[in-house]
Amino acid sequence: MPTTTRFRRTRRIIAAVLISAIALTTAAALGLTFARAQTLQAVTAGTAPSTSATLLAVTGPGPAGSWTNGTPTPEGTEQPEGTTRPQGTEHFRIGSITKTFVATAILQLVDENKVELDTPIETYLPDTVPNGANITVRQILNHTSGLYDYMKGQGWSTNRWRGAGRFTTYSPEKLLAEAFRHEPYFAPGTDFRYSNTNYIVAGQLIEAVTGQPYSSAIERRILRPLALTGTSFPGGDASLPNPAIHATATLDDGKEVDVTAQNVSLDWAAGEMISTTRDLQTFFDALLGGSLISEDSLIQMRTTVPMGMGFHYGLGLERFDLPCGGQLWGHGGQLLGYVTYAYRRDGGRSLTMLLASGEGDGFLPFVAATGAAYCLT
Repeated sequence: MPTTTRFRRTRRIIAAVLISAIALTTAAALGLTFARAQTLQAVTAGTAPSTSATLLAVTGPGPAGSWTNGTPTPEGTEQPEGTTRPQGTEHFRIGSITKTFVATAILQLVDENKVELDTPIETYLPDTVPNGANITVRQILNHTSGLYDYMKGQGWSTNRWRGAGRFTTYSPEKLLAEAFRHEPYFAPGTDFRYSNTNYIVAGQLIEAVTGQPYSSAIERRILRPLALTGTSFPGGDASLPNPAIHATATLDDGKEVDVTAQNVSLDWAAGEMISTTRDLQTFFDALLGGSLISEDSLIQMRTTVPMGMGFHYGLGLERFDLPCGGQLWGHGGQLLGYVTYAYRRDGGRSLTMLLASGEGDGFLPFVAATGAAYCLT
């Protein structure tokens, strides 16, 4: 494991322990209800100092009830006329949460006996993936394929400023060509490494089996049945639908740039989607509540491999182990200017958080919010 990765994960664990301790100490002194409200308010009031807009929605059964707040500003957010609080319909880029939609569609195909998880990807995509005869669909979905992450190359990631290149349109074939120029990280099934290449392959798998664009398949199978009208696939369109959460980023030289408009075809099925807090809550409630896939497929989706330091990855689904005990299921997403966490605990309590214009991965605000929403009981 690279040293930087170990440091980042260690920092996360230390942060989780510290925040949990602080939260519990505050609770003991001031009362649980007050501590919870203060912590949630602090997250949306600027836990990340550089964040221009924060949306936080907690819904479902629990001692705190439902809670929605945010810090949209006239400079950072377009709001429906006459409103000041987030409505849950504000659009933003969800990045890698796209992967959960993709995996769900594939598991629906598994339920229809059109795809088998332990069948080689070569069966569905002949002559597409190097060593595809030895890489299964399951290994593609849980990042144990070993395929090189094409986003590691200079200019190949939407998590970094690309200047005028942010308006370039990419095809999935070009993304895979970049990935397959590199040797794999390891032999299939022998380790875990998060790689966006896996979900470019997964998008092509959906297209090969259904005979339609992966986006159309997901719209028909998931978005329309759940009435997710705020969720979309931008393709080569660089704009965000209104009402939109706008975002900026600070470059190494200190210059601030607007990153709202981006052509994110560079992410394609690995992270191009746009959504809202309301739609993400509806989606994860339906998925984890058993409305979108069979019980057996949900078990397969929740069968995880270790990511390290308390995180686990299933089939397009992450598990986060709470410091106070218990588990959350969902996914995070990061795309320059936008960091999103969408998780749900068994029993129905969900937390969805967006940090716009923040720096880093937003993990500290996430731990503070989850501690308040799930641990202060």
